[in-house]
Amino acid sequence: MNAYSEKAGRRVALLLIAGSGVVTIAKGMSLTFLAIRLQRDFGLSPAGIGALIGAGPLLGAIVSPFAGTLSDRIGRKGVLTAALFMAGLALAGLGLAQSIAAFALAHIVSAVAAAVYEPVARALMSDAAPEHLRLKVFSWRYLAINAGWAIGPLIGVWVGAAYSTLFVSAGVMHAAFGLMLFLAVPEAGDRQMVQTTGTSQAAGGWRGLVAALRDRRLVFFVIGGTLLLAVHGQWSVTLSQYLNSGFADGVTLFALLVSTNAATVLIASTPARFVIERIGALPALSLGCLLFLVGEIGFAASSGMEMLVASMILFTIGEVLVVPSEYVLVDGISNTGNRGTYFGAHSLSTVGNFLGPLIGGLALGTIGGAGMFLLFAFLSAASALLFAIGHSMPPPRPQTARADASDGGAISGDHLRLGQFA
Repeated sequence: MNAYSEKAGRRVALLLIAGSGVVTIAKGMSLTFLAIRLQRDFGLSPAGIGALIGAGPLLGAIVSPFAGTLSDRIGRKGVLTAALFMAGLALAGLGLAQSIAAFALAHIVSAVAAAVYEPVARALMSDAAPEHLRLKVFSWRYLAINAGWAIGPLIGVWVGAAYSTLFVSAGVMHAAFGLMLFLAVPEAGDRQMVQTTGTSQAAGGWRGLVAALRDRRLVFFVIGGTLLLAVHGQWSVTLSQYLNSGFADGVTLFALLVSTNAATVLIASTPARFVIERIGALPALSLGCLLFLVGEIGFAASSGMEMLVASMILFTIGEVLVVPSEYVLVDGISNTGNRGTYFGAHSLSTVGNFLGPLIGGLALGTIGGAGMFLLFAFLSAASALLFAIGHSMPPPRPQTARADASDGGAISGDHLRLGQFA
């Protein structure tokens, strides 16, 4: 049973889609230029910039699973509103900071707030959208986010990269969306959701997360998602290094490939959704992983612009198949009472955003560009296998959940009653 009526759920889902696009534009026009501001205004070295920028997302990856559990206990709307206001204040702080310490604090708060927002927003979208529309709204949200990343940096360049007003404006946009969510999302859905959780409210923090990870399907999805993000989450970092060192016109080629990626996402998202609806989430994810594999092999074998562009198109089609399919698979093993916890636990896979550049950089330095791309091709195949294994596993046994609940350390049998997604 949905936490909202179909009419109200559609409104909430559309609000989340539009809001995700707006806040992504805000991030694109500000956070894209963090390194420039650190270098220009504070004189940090490249190593110092990397360490400071990387610290925020790393802390966010640790915090986000607990945000999902908290939203299962107290409701999604309050957690999302608080996260958006925190992000707004932090972004304004990034623009106004006059010291490294103040800038670092604002950046960490911004990254943690973003990490809290993401899994809870996905959980609220699943709560709100009717089951037959969930794939569609996940796909639309992904499209809105990519459009935001395409538009935001252009605004930043037009106004003036790393201009303080951009950060303050981005903060106001986050706060405005938070206020709109607070006013527009009905309380009834949150109340019904909390009632559905029943005794599961007793399991929060570490206990709620550990209880969710007792579902072996979720564990395989987290590991598989980590490998997927290692492949596609930060592809620009490793590809840019490879092109700059291996091609005379590497910077131009990289800019062309970034544009190719953005254009392909916008063009292929709707056809990809139809493919996922037709063949199912797991086959579509496996097809996406196959396209990742072929794209990575294409990068390894490319010697000119044409093959690089063709490989990027294949790689990006794989991306637009994989991302919505992955969310649908996680949604399919969760229910209204544990959805925030499951999406929060799945957000542990964002560690892949750190592993990808790390593994890629080490591979590029030791076995060269071709070896690095072949390694990523292997990770693509391994992730498809992990998702297939997880999908084939049965749900946790209710009697195990009841025994755990008697110890106060896990979610109840009702909490583990898992819906199916065709």
